[in-house]
Amino acid sequence: MTGIRNRLENRLENLAHTIFRHRLKSIFCIVVIVAAFISQVPKLTLDFSTEGFLHKNDSSLLTYNAFRDQFGRDEVVIIAIEPPQIFNTEFFIWLKALHEDIEENVPYLDDVTSMINARNTRGNDDELIVEDLLETLPTDAAAMASLKQRVVSNPMYKNLLIAEDGSITAIVIKTQNYSSIGNETDVLAGFEEDGRYDTGIEDLQPDARAYLSNEENSAIIIAIQSVLKKHAREDTRIYLAGSPAVTHSLKASMMRDMRKFVMLAVLTIAVFLFVMFRRVSGVLLPLVVVACSLLSTLGLMAFFGTPIKLPTQILPSFLLAVCVGASVHILAIFFHHFQATGNKEASLAYALGHSGLACVMTHITTAAGLLSFSTSRIAPIADIGLYASFGIMIALVYTLVLLPALMAVLPLKQGRFRVNGKELTAMDRSMQWVARFSTQRPVIILMVAFLILALSIPMIFRIRFSHDVLRWFPEDNAVRMATEQIDRKMRGTINLEIIIDTGQENGLYDPMILKRLERAAAHIETLDYGEVFAGKAWSLVEILKEIHQALNENQSAYYRIPQNRDVIAQEFLLFENSGSDDLEDMVDSQFSMARFTVKAPFTDALKYQRLMRDVDRYFNETFPDVNLQITGMMPLLFRTLSNVVVSMAMSYVTAIVIITLLMILLIGRFRIGLLSMIPNITPILIMLGLMGALSFPMDAFTMMVGSIAIGLAVDDTIHFMHNFRRYYEEKGDPVWAVQETLHTTGRAMLVTTVVLSIGFFIFMFADMKNIFNFGFLTGITIIMALLSDYFIAPALMVLANKDVSDKQ
Repeated sequence: MTGIRNRLENRLENLAHTIFRHRLKSIFCIVVIVAAFISQVPKLTLDFSTEGFLHKNDSSLLTYNAFRDQFGRDEVVIIAIEPPQIFNTEFFIWLKALHEDIEENVPYLDDVTSMINARNTRGNDDELIVEDLLETLPTDAAAMASLKQRVVSNPMYKNLLIAEDGSITAIVIKTQNYSSIGNETDVLAGFEEDGRYDTGIEDLQPDARAYLSNEENSAIIIAIQSVLKKHAREDTRIYLAGSPAVTHSLKASMMRDMRKFVMLAVLTIAVFLFVMFRRVSGVLLPLVVVACSLLSTLGLMAFFGTPIKLPTQILPSFLLAVCVGASVHILAIFFHHFQATGNKEASLAYALGHSGLACVMTHITTAAGLLSFSTSRIAPIADIGLYASFGIMIALVYTLVLLPALMAVLPLKQGRFRVNGKELTAMDRSMQWVARFSTQRPVIILMVAFLILALSIPMIFRIRFSHDVLRWFPEDNAVRMATEQIDRKMRGTINLEIIIDTGQENGLYDPMILKRLERAAAHIETLDYGEVFAGKAWSLVEILKEIHQALNENQSAYYRIPQNRDVIAQEFLLFENSGSDDLEDMVDSQFSMARFTVKAPFTDALKYQRLMRDVDRYFNETFPDVNLQITGMMPLLFRTLSNVVVSMAMSYVTAIVIITLLMILLIGRFRIGLLSMIPNITPILIMLGLMGALSFPMDAFTMMVGSIAIGLAVDDTIHFMHNFRRYYEEKGDPVWAVQETLHTTGRAMLVTTVVLSIGFFIFMFADMKNIFNFGFLTGITIIMALLSDYFIAPALMVLANKDVSDKQ
């Protein structure tokens, strides 16, 4: 194995000589490659939707898309209005002006519903009239009292358009389902020859049509905010909520955070590079390498049409922090040798020969750790696995080719780097103390590490899984406060949808099926589990009962389902002929399939499990003769959470197995390779224990900490083991080998750890709590990994390697 390593190191030295002789050609080739990637960057898109967390072929997403194709978008924008008094002529005039302004000035709308145009179904002799609730405004107290009575007594208005306590009214905005960009509408799409709509997912092709885009969603919310600002009143509170508003707020936070992260990462890296090298070239050269790596990665994402999503927002600052490590190691060796010899070509060859192989090994293991995400069931996590791995490997190419070429071209001064300054002497003393302590007390160190692990492991079982998008925002976030207020007052802002498919034309004219739907709504509205409850449930049955009541002299006693199938068919036909299109949102054109909607609060997806399970069980028991599918935003959120659990287990196991095998292969000795994983796994277990102790949730962001950290932690271990083997083979003295390793590689390990940890601590400046948790945990884990390599790795090497030196 030593011979293979020596041959590889010699080839890297030869590579350095080749690049030095052909430096301009090397730079030109890299510039062409980077330019090709950069040309794709403008095509990069954004996606912050809930659906974006799932792969396009995920069965839950396909079912949801089939639902949207039939019934339209179930995500609505909710404007809740809390005036001093709702039933007041002045307020209704103001509400009408606001309603009309929204209809006229907000793009991509499908429907706007408020008390102004709420469906008011009534009969006049034998005629069915479906009109707007406020077709004419009340002109006196009696008319206002009559209006209030009609509103309060209408079951469909309650908790949809007016709160149960009458303190809040709402404007519900349904947006277009499909994007207006690049979609050519086929009005017959999705219909079979018999006219029946096909919602089966087995033949459904993803991306048959593009749904409303992120840009269009933001345009809607921005336009609404502008209208609300125009109509603001001092005595009236206005709340803007709904999942489109949440998505827009996530986008705004992410865009602010990304700019902040990149600026802080660049600044942090620049400061530490200057402190270490004390020369401008030592700052600019690594930054050029990581900038090229980042732009190449983003260009590749754009080329393959992969959008930036919520979790992938960490990618730019992550690559900036991670990819600088190899440059630091090579520059440290180069400047040390160049200061002593003044020979630039020889110093480049020595640097690549000394640290090049270790850099290759560290990049491979880091990429392998990240590749463990590539099979994740969370789409953006899988994207991170693929593209971060590419970024790491392309950074290796730029480090081994572009960095030496630039160093060969630039006029570097020999005397600018100092090895005997005060700061390095202090570092020497620190490394000497660490080496002495770790080699003289190996058993004590391992016992302390074992004790810490023994305390950490029980805490791991306290970790709870979570996917609570709303609570990612700070408590004073406007959308979060609005959503929580509407959830309290109007009992929900998110939907669970049940599709009832009878499998036959006009199957929903059956009064028995309709009565079961009526009983289902009554039963489900009783489900209350504390923080999660069914705030409202409804279907086409409510429309039918309104029709039947209207056709029977508007008597409340007739607010019921007719007993006769033909009467039901006739009443639905009369409603359709009245000019209202409300049935289109509830049932297909053949009356074979309908939706049943349950409204619930926007909360942690984990808490939806019991409600969804009970709803599913009730419908399967009550409707054994029909086909049922459960979909909507709520199941998508829960599916994302369940995918987090599976993906975390898969990524952790995959990362550990792959990196262990690579360590054994790269180190060349099975026993030492296994031992080298102990200082890598220990910080991960302590981090998981810390998560449990601090009650940090395991979500789509914190699940990445372990695999990312082990991929990064192993870098320092590789540098330590690589140099330890060099020095141990030279004299056969493990204690001396540890001392020399820490005096040489130990410095670079410290600097790269500081840069990396601060690079992740930068995420603690994020607006969203999930990003804060991710940055804090990853930064702490990287620091623990350095301590593990400073103490546990030397202790293991001293105990595992005999002293075969000639001393004594």
